[in-house]
Amino acid sequence: MDFTLSPELSALQSRVRAFIAEEIVPLERDPRCTPHGPTEELRAELVAKGRRAGLLSSHVSAEFGGLGLGHVAKAIFFEEAGYSPLGPVALNIAAPDEGNMHLLEAIATPAQKERWLRPLAAGEIRSCFCMTEPPPGAGADPGMLQTIATRDGDDYVIDGRKWFITGAEGAGVAIIMAKLADGPATMFLADMNSPGIVIERLMDSLDTCFPGGHAVVRFDGLRVPAENVLGEAGEGFRYAQVRLSPARLTHCMRWLGAARRSHDVASAYARERQAFGKALGEHEGVGFMLADNEMDLHVTRLAIWHCAWVLDQGVLGKHESSIAKVISSEALWRIVDRSVQVLGGQGVTHETIVARIFADMRAFRIYDGPSEVHRWSIARRILRGNKPRAEKG
Repeated sequence: MDFTLSPELSALQSRVRAFIAEEIVPLERDPRCTPHGPTEELRAELVAKGRRAGLLSSHVSAEFGGLGLGHVAKAIFFEEAGYSPLGPVALNIAAPDEGNMHLLEAIATPAQKERWLRPLAAGEIRSCFCMTEPPPGAGADPGMLQTIATRDGDDYVIDGRKWFITGAEGAGVAIIMAKLADGPATMFLADMNSPGIVIERLMDSLDTCFPGGHAVVRFDGLRVPAENVLGEAGEGFRYAQVRLSPARLTHCMRWLGAARRSHDVASAYARERQAFGKALGEHEGVGFMLADNEMDLHVTRLAIWHCAWVLDQGVLGKHESSIAKVISSEALWRIVDRSVQVLGGQGVTHETIVARIFADMRAFRIYDGPSEVHRWSIARRILRGNKPRAEKG
C-alpha cells in the first residue's frame, strides 16, 4: 500500500479542514444544539454552508450531486468532517443518511432514486433505517426480526415496533426491515408521513449529535405498494450487508476525527497548564497518556485505511470492517477518556468540546454491532479457516 496522499486528495483534506474550522466550529455552542441533536433550522443552515462550499454528500456519485469519492478518499474526508460534532451534518454525511444514500444508490430502482435519493443527497430531507427492535425482537441478532409484512394485493401491510431508530423524528423517508409472512426479510421504502407510522417517543440518550435523536417507532397497518420494495423481496439480510460494511467503516472515520479533536484539546492544555513547577505534559503520567493517544490514533487510522482499501478493491469486507470497528471503537474511546483525564475538571464540564465528544462516542461500541459480536464473528472466521479477501461484493 502507498500511504502518500495524491495532490488532489491533500488539497481536498485541507479544504475540508479549513471549512470545519472556519464555518462549523463557531456554531458548536449554538443554543439550537439540543439533547436530541441539532434542530431542523440549524441543520438546514449547516447544510447550506456545506452546499455553498461544494462539499455536500461527498460519497454520492456526481449524477446525484456528490463528489463520488472512493472509500480511501472518504477516510480522509470523513475524518476531517468528524473533527466537529456538527461537521458530518453540515456535509450531509452523518448517520444514518450517509449509509442510506449508499444503499439506495447501490440497489434502488431509477424511480426510487429520483423520489428519495436525489432529495437526500441534496440535503433537502433526512432518512432513518428501521431495523432494531425491542425484546423479543431483533437487536444484535437480526434473525430475531419480529416486524411482519403481509402481502395484500398490490401492497404489503407492515406491523411491528422498532426502537433506537436514529433520525426518525423529522425524517422524510424510512427504510424498513420486515419479515415476510413466509419468512425471508425484505426492505421497504416508505414516506414517514404515511398513515400507519407512529413515532411513540424520543429516547433520552448520552449522545446529542444526531439530528432527530433516537426514537421508538410503531408500524400499525402501514400499507406499502409493492413497487416500494427496496431491491428484491426476501433479500433484506443480503442488502443489509451492502449497507452495513461501508457504513460501519464510515462511523470509524468520523469518530477518528472526533478523537483527534479531543487529543488536540488535551495536548494544548498539557502544554499550557502549569503544575508542580512545570508544564502539565512534562509530568510522566500525563505525557504517557498523550503518547498512548498518539499511538491509538495511528493504529486506528491504519486499520481504517486498510479496510477502505479492501472495499475499494470490490470486496465486501465483512471481516476487515469487523476488525476496524472493534479497533476503532475501543481505541478512540480510550483516547477521549484519557483526554478527559488530562483536562481534569475541565474534562467533565462543557468548558471544552471534550465532554460532549465523550458522551457522543460511548454508543459507538454498541451500534452497528457491539464489540463482542464482532469478536465472535472474527473468531468464527478464524476457526473456519476462511480467507476474508475471497468475498466479493
